[in-house]
Amino acid sequence: MEGLCGLKSLVELGLSTNQFSGPLPQCIGNLTNLQVLDLTSNLFGGNPLSVVSEIKSLKYLFLSGNKFEGSFSFSALANHSKLEIFQLSSGNELLELETETHGWLPKFQLKIIDLPNCNFNVQTRKVPSFLLYQYDIRFIDLSHNNLFGTFPSWILQNNSKLEVMNVMNNSFTGPLQLPNLKHDLVEFEISSNNITNKLPKEFGFVFSNLIYVNLSKNSFEGNIPSSIGEIIGLSILDLSNNNFSGELPGNLFVNLSILIALILSNNNFHGNIFPKYVNLPELYVLDMNNNSFSGNVSVDLLNIPGLSVLDISSNKVSGRIPIQLCNLSSIEILDLSKNMLFGSLPSCFNASSLRFLFLQKNSLNGLIPHVISRSPDLVALDLRDNKFSGTIPSWISQLSTLRVLSLGGNALSGNIPTQLCQLRNLNIIDLSRNSFHGSIPSCFNNLSFGMTGEDEFQSASTGVAFAEPVSSSAQYNATLELDLPGLFPWSSPSDNVKVEFAMKNRYNSYLGYIINSVAGIDLSRNELTGSIPQELGDLGKILSLNLSHNHLTGSIPVSFSNLKSIESLDLHNNNLSGEIPTQLAALNFLGTFNVAYNNLSGRIPDKAQFGTFSESSYRGNLGLCGDIIHRSCNLKEAPSGIDAEEEEEEEGAIDMEWFYWSLCASYVTILMGLVAILYVNRRWRMVWFYYVHVCIYSIFGIEFYY
Repeated sequence: MEGLCGLKSLVELGLSTNQFSGPLPQCIGNLTNLQVLDLTSNLFGGNPLSVVSEIKSLKYLFLSGNKFEGSFSFSALANHSKLEIFQLSSGNELLELETETHGWLPKFQLKIIDLPNCNFNVQTRKVPSFLLYQYDIRFIDLSHNNLFGTFPSWILQNNSKLEVMNVMNNSFTGPLQLPNLKHDLVEFEISSNNITNKLPKEFGFVFSNLIYVNLSKNSFEGNIPSSIGEIIGLSILDLSNNNFSGELPGNLFVNLSILIALILSNNNFHGNIFPKYVNLPELYVLDMNNNSFSGNVSVDLLNIPGLSVLDISSNKVSGRIPIQLCNLSSIEILDLSKNMLFGSLPSCFNASSLRFLFLQKNSLNGLIPHVISRSPDLVALDLRDNKFSGTIPSWISQLSTLRVLSLGGNALSGNIPTQLCQLRNLNIIDLSRNSFHGSIPSCFNNLSFGMTGEDEFQSASTGVAFAEPVSSSAQYNATLELDLPGLFPWSSPSDNVKVEFAMKNRYNSYLGYIINSVAGIDLSRNELTGSIPQELGDLGKILSLNLSHNHLTGSIPVSFSNLKSIESLDLHNNNLSGEIPTQLAALNFLGTFNVAYNNLSGRIPDKAQFGTFSESSYRGNLGLCGDIIHRSCNLKEAPSGIDAEEEEEEEGAIDMEWFYWSLCASYVTILMGLVAILYVNRRWRMVWFYYVHVCIYSIFGIEFYY
C-alpha cells in the first residue's frame, strides 16, 4: 500500500470494505492534496491520529469499522478548516475519542458528524463542547455513547438546517426544549434515554417536516400534543415505553394519511381503542399493547386495507372479535391477547399471510377454530389460558412452518394426536393444564427441537420488515458532491415479537429472532398415563421438558442422558419407580431437576450438577437415599429401607388406635360405677335427681320450688 504514497496529486483515496490490516502507513500523511480518505470496514490497527492530523486538506474522513486503538484527540484536527464530514465508530473499547482538551477552537464547520459507539470522553461522559461552535450540521449521530447531562437542545437551536439527529441509547435527562423557529428536521431518534416532562405542545408545528420520530424508552408524561397530528408527512411514530397518558388526539388518525407505523405500547393511554373515523390507508404496523384502552374492537380499526401488524394486547378490550377482522387480508402479526374477548374467530377469517397469532389470556371458547388452517405460513400460534374445548384437530399437521404451539390452560381433552409429529419444525409445545389422557406419543423424536438451520426461521420472521435500516455512512461521488445519509434504524417487527414459554418453573419471553435457539415441551398437569417413551431422549437440543402432575408410570429413561443441552427436567407428582439413572450426571447444563412425589428408590446421584439440587427435588420418595436428603443408604443402619431417624420417630409416636380404645373403656367404666352408686344409696340418688331438675328448669327459665 506504500506505493500509493507517491501519488502526490491524489484527491480521493477509497479503500473501504477490504481486508487491509496493520497500522496505517505514515506516508499517507504526505498526500497534501487529499480531500477524501475512506478507510471504512477494514482491519487497520494502531492509532490513525498521527497520519490524519497531517492531511489538512481533508474534507471527508471515514474511519469506521476498523481495529484502531489508543486515544484520538479531536484537538489534533482543529486546523482542518476544510473538514465537512467526520465518521468514526470504534465498536470496541480500545479506542477512546477525547474532545475536551483545553485551549482549542475548531476552524472547521462540519456538515456530517457520524460518531456512534465511540467511547466519548470516558472520564466525564460530556457532550463534545466543540459542537457549540458548529452551525451547519445536517446529520449528527452520537448514539450508543452513554453521554450524560441534560438533553442537548442547543444542537437543534444552533443548526437550523439539521435534518437527521440520532442520540439514542445515552443517559440524557431533563426536558426536551424546542428551537425558537420552525426547523428542517426530518428524522429524530432520541430513544433509550431518560428525558422527562411533557412533550411540548408546539412539537408538531416546529418540526413540521418530520418523517421518522422515535421518542421511545424515555420518561415523557402527559398527553400527546394534538400538533403531532399536523405533521402530514410523518411515516413512523414510536412513542412506546414512556408514561404518556390521556386519550389519543383524533387528528392523529385523520391527517397522517401516509403513516405506516404507529407504536404506542407500554404507556398509560385510555379511552376507546380507536376513534370513529380513521384515514390511515398506508398503515402497516399498529402496536397499542399494554395501555388502558377499553371498549369493543373498533370496526374502523379493521378496515385498514394494508395493515400487517396489529397488536392491541394487554388492554381492556371486550366483546366478540368483529367480522371485519376478515378484511385484514394482509395481516402478518395479529396480537389480541390479554383482553376480555369471548367467542371465537369469525368463520370468514382468511389471512393466508399470517405468521404470528396471539390470542392468549382471553375468554375465547368452543373448538380450536378451523379457520387457522387457512394460514399455512404460521410460525407461532398461542391460544393459552382461554376456554377452548374438544381435541387437538387433525388439520394441525397442515401448519408445516409452525415453530411455537401453545395451547396450555384450556379445557382440551382426548389423546395427544400423532399429527403433531408431522410438524417437523416445532421448537416449543405447551399443552399443559388441560385434560389430555393416554400415553405420550413416542414419535415426538421426529421433531426438530432446535436441530434445523437458523436461516429457515429467520426468513420467516424477517419477511414482514417495513423499513430496512439505512447505513449512516455518507455517500459521495468523484465530484465530491454529498448525498446526505438516512437513518431509519428500524428492525423488522417480527424480530421484536415476544413468545412466552415456561422455563425453570416460570414464564419467560423470547424474541422472534432468537426463538430458534429455544426448544421445550410442557405436558404438565394433564391425565397422561403409561411410561415415558425412550424416544424422548432423542429430542435434539431441547432445553426444557416438563411432564409433572400426570399419572406416568415406569422408570426414568436412561436415554434422557442424551439430552446434552437440557436445562430443566421436571417429572414430579407422577407414579414413576425404579432408580434415578446415574447417566444423567452427564447433563452438564441441567439447572432444574425435580422428581418429587414419585415411587423412586435407590441412591441419589451426587456427581456434577446433581450435587447442587436441593432436598425438595426428591421429597416424597420413601425409597430414595443419599446425603442430599440425609437418609443413609447403609442397609445395616436402616434394615427396612427406612432410615434410623424415621424409626425413632415411629417408636416415639402415639398409637392413636389404642388411645381411642382406652378412652372408650374408661368412659364406660366411670358411667357404670356412677349407676351402681346411685342404685345402692337412696339419699345420693335423691340429691342427684334434685340437681338434674334444677338444671332443667334453669335452662328453660322456669322457677323451681322444692
